[in-house]
Amino acid sequence: MKKPGITFWVNLTGALLGSVGGYLYYALVGCTTNSCAIWSNPFIATFYGALLGGLLFSLLPIQKLKKSEDTQVS
Repeated sequence: MKKPGITFWVNLTGALLGSVGGYLYYALVGCTTNSCAIWSNPFIATFYGALLGGLLFSLLPIQKLKKSEDTQVS
């Protein structure tokens, strides 16, 4: 089984931070009149926050570590 790469962990971190942000937006700003379909429900707000956080973090440029051919000894 292959270990998850760095991009997986970056996207997961973005989703977790986004879900916290989505819930905080619901709790602090939110829609009190229940006229907003997205922000009046904490589960949907958390899901959309996770989705946006994951997508935003997936846009980050990530450099993978590669072994240099010069350092290898034959």
